[in-house]
Amino acid sequence: MKSFFKIVFASLLSLIIFSFIGLFIIIGIATSLSSEEPKKVSPNSVLVLDLNENFPEQSKSDAFTELLNKKKGKVPSLSTLVYLIGYATKDSSIKGIYIKCQQNPNGYAASEEIRSALLDFKKSKKFVIAYGETITQKGYWIANIADQIYTHPQGGLEWNGFSYETMFLKGLLDKLEIQPQVFYAGKYKSATEPFRYTEMSPANKLQTSVWLNGVYNNFIQGVSTQRNRSVDTLKYLSDKGVIQNADDAFKHHLVDGLFYDDQVKKRIAQNLRISKVQDISFLSFSEYATAVPIRGTGGGKIAVIYADGDIVMGKGQNNSIASDDYRSLIQRIRNDKSIDAVVLRVNSPGGSALASDIIWRELELLKKEKPVVVSMGNYAASGGYYISCNADIIYSDANTITGSIGVFSVIPNISNFMKNKLGITFDRVNTSTYADAPSSTRALNATEQKFIQAGVDSIYNTFKQRVAKGRNKTVEYIDSIAQGRVWIGADAIKVGLVDRIGNLNDAIASAAKMAHLKGYSTKAYPEPKSFIEDFITDYEDKVKTKAIKEEIGIAQWQAFQQIKSIQQMVGVPQARMPIFVVNHP
Repeated sequence: MKSFFKIVFASLLSLIIFSFIGLFIIIGIATSLSSEEPKKVSPNSVLVLDLNENFPEQSKSDAFTELLNKKKGKVPSLSTLVYLIGYATKDSSIKGIYIKCQQNPNGYAASEEIRSALLDFKKSKKFVIAYGETITQKGYWIANIADQIYTHPQGGLEWNGFSYETMFLKGLLDKLEIQPQVFYAGKYKSATEPFRYTEMSPANKLQTSVWLNGVYNNFIQGVSTQRNRSVDTLKYLSDKGVIQNADDAFKHHLVDGLFYDDQVKKRIAQNLRISKVQDISFLSFSEYATAVPIRGTGGGKIAVIYADGDIVMGKGQNNSIASDDYRSLIQRIRNDKSIDAVVLRVNSPGGSALASDIIWRELELLKKEKPVVVSMGNYAASGGYYISCNADIIYSDANTITGSIGVFSVIPNISNFMKNKLGITFDRVNTSTYADAPSSTRALNATEQKFIQAGVDSIYNTFKQRVAKGRNKTVEYIDSIAQGRVWIGADAIKVGLVDRIGNLNDAIASAAKMAHLKGYSTKAYPEPKSFIEDFITDYEDKVKTKAIKEEIGIAQWQAFQQIKSIQQMVGVPQARMPIFVVNHP
């Protein structure tokens, strides 16, 4: 028995010592990363803008990548990228920008912010060259501002127009004998259509056509201006499918040459007036961020609150806007006397109507203490607009998807599926008439349906009242532009849902002006995690995700993610955009 305890004790002691050693190693690496000397910018440097990267609303680090390759794990935020491009215009060490434009996972509004920053950069007379072995339309959205655009001789440019596709589930649900009991307010509220129809309703098709063509026209107009090609010609090339390969793109002046990678870099070397390609000092924006001084100085302080993701009740996880978390955060900022103004950066398709109202209330109280300015990203729709509507000033990009003022709720009835497909039945005993309502294991009766529809209508009326108050409009007018209808920023400004077209930096400048600040610094909220927190969280997420993916397969994993989204909607009134969307631009 003594030997047994000796073995157990020795094993336990070894485990503790090993854990402490591992912890100290991680802390040591984290310390070395945080204390690393800033990157020095060599003369005649060229910034590399890789559009394959997705620039998030807040700067994020990949702890694993940082451990293996210092400074490569950090991805600058969208606003940081825009700031760095602007800073580079006056940095004598930066001679130009090289855009890798093969792909572009960034949204239309984010792409427009990057594009605008690059147009300002060009005013400095520094060169901009873009290249992609193949170039998607989203990549070309930004790349078309370049002095020269090149593609691979065997590559090409996608030039097909934009398409929006929605998946409809009604046929599947009918086969499974699952009845989606749907309640909604707003004739354009299309998020529930996949459960109700097998194709788009006329109202949804109309609104989708309007905003999609609005985005497409913005794209075509931008290309027309930069490439000196008429709008009609560009649309003709798309409508007739003229651009099928690299030669077609070159022939019709959409690109300036068909080159290999080494030939493009020789062109860059010529711009720098150096003889050897290997002497070019290419610098990523991640690296450049470590060399640029922190923006904003002075006694003033502006809090930038990032509301990025789905709006959910309670405590949240990564990429969500959770009511408990944001209520506490906004209360803390309201009570912080050192903060002079607030900018709320919204990038959300919406979510829980109740969670949206909880956050709205906290912003209402905050607005009484400090100026509040909203900056909209790719999406600020439905619940995302709910939390935005009461700001002193609302900024959006021209291609921001916003509005969608409407509410819905879904209660699935799975009783026939369980009985006829699985042989499972249900029975119950109630103490009161509606004790088990709403239930997913039986159909709702007429009275219960009235209860739920009345609840949805009540939330919708409250939503319209919130918007009417915040926008200084009548409820009747808001109802005429609401009904769940989606607007792009360029049109939203015309109907009064948005005040100005601009990016996050414009919103920050506006907040500073409202607070009468001559000098100021900014602080991002929620505060970034420490390296250790990020490492542990990242490790847990990656291990769990990888294990599940390997066990069930990629296709099943994607279906699982969609099921999780549906689960969030079941039985809870929602103010959100459609979820089953595939874009082909």
